[in-house]
Amino acid sequence: MKNFTVCTAESCTGGNIAHQITLVPGSSAYYVGGVVSYANEVKINTLGVPAECIKEYGAVSKQTVEAMAMGVRRIMNADYSIATSGIAGPGGGSAEKPVGTVWMAVADKENVYSQLCKFSGTRTEVIEQATEAAFELFREKFGFPLIHGEQ
Repeated sequence: MKNFTVCTAESCTGGNIAHQITLVPGSSAYYVGGVVSYANEVKINTLGVPAECIKEYGAVSKQTVEAMAMGVRRIMNADYSIATSGIAGPGGGSAEKPVGTVWMAVADKENVYSQLCKFSGTRTEVIEQATEAAFELFREKFGFPLIHGEQ
């Protein structure tokens, strides 16, 4: 696939998805940028996630990650987006949302798709697993990869 643009909104992955994309030679032709929205204020004020959404469902939720994906795609004027929000650990988890809980979403101009994943391991391992799962969700929903030079 050619002539497309993609952007990212990352919380728990902390820019790792953007980093993996930009490791690919030529990615500047399609990767327009990203927002590391670690704080809820950035999710709300930059990405346009409704404060009520975070208050009602939490930062780590289907509703929030879908709003992140749609918001970043809109503000970056990109064809596609990837978003993540989760708990990488080692702290911060709860009985309802334990460490390793990650919501991810991908969006295009018409659709947003989300997925809940539960990972285990160290903080670094959770981040790496979430990054790979987000790329797999993108590939599954849109039919082409963003990394490994497989365009």
